[in-house]
Amino acid sequence: MKSDFQLKLGTFLWKLLQYTSLVLFGFIAVFPVVSCVITAFKPESEYKSTTVMSLPENWLYFGNFVTAWQKSNMGRAFLNSTIIVIFVVFGSVMIGSMLAYVLSRFKFRGNGTIRNLFLYAALIPGIAMQIPLYKMMNTIHFNNSIPGYIILMMGTDVISIYIFIQFFENISTSLDESAIMDGASYFTIFFKILFPLLRPAVVTVMILKGVGVYNEYYSANLYLQKSELRTVALALYTFVGPMKSQYNLICAGVLITLTPALIIFILFQKQIYNGLTTGAVKG
Repeated sequence: MKSDFQLKLGTFLWKLLQYTSLVLFGFIAVFPVVSCVITAFKPESEYKSTTVMSLPENWLYFGNFVTAWQKSNMGRAFLNSTIIVIFVVFGSVMIGSMLAYVLSRFKFRGNGTIRNLFLYAALIPGIAMQIPLYKMMNTIHFNNSIPGYIILMMGTDVISIYIFIQFFENISTSLDESAIMDGASYFTIFFKILFPLLRPAVVTVMILKGVGVYNEYYSANLYLQKSELRTVALALYTFVGPMKSQYNLICAGVLITLTPALIIFILFQKQIYNGLTTGAVKG
């Protein structure tokens, strides 16, 4: 049998390995953010003459933020992104929950086939569908159109459907049966009885979809090419060019775009944590 010393030594080494790995990966995650903050407060001349981690001479220099806001038309970009995120998140929640309600509560021929098709659609790389999708968007005049882009983003979310299906399958069907016996319609059952019980799933879908749409670049760059239709993600590329990239302005723009998300997280962190943890234990 192992002695107490060997057991204590093994426990100590294991904890040392755990904390070392946590510190290492934490440093790897924080390093880009710290370097971005430092760079954002440096004028162009100072940025060129110092290293990435050299502290700025003046932490009160906000010229980069003003330039980034004005030259990239960040105000318009924020407005476009806000409109897109609100409508896409609302549409994804309603469409995903309604589809999940039908697939989980109504057993009909083809139910399993439809679920499998959703699964296969999620496995297909999005880039593989861009040529026919672009032709379709162009044919129905949805290119360079915020409403068209909103419809596109609402129609490409399979994950939310499976999240809602998972929650519906953990809600007893006796609620539906009791409501039907009392004369309630399917719409009443869904909106007044079942949908309020989906709050953790709704929060989870809102987080995943909202963050994804807010940070989305490829489709926005492909379908919103007019300058007045730019989103926040596209506005950051104003300072990137084939000859020169102004990283001090890019970092300032990144911090500007992070601020709304950080404020929302601080204000609603309790709801966010509750939604994600509740969703994790459902099954």
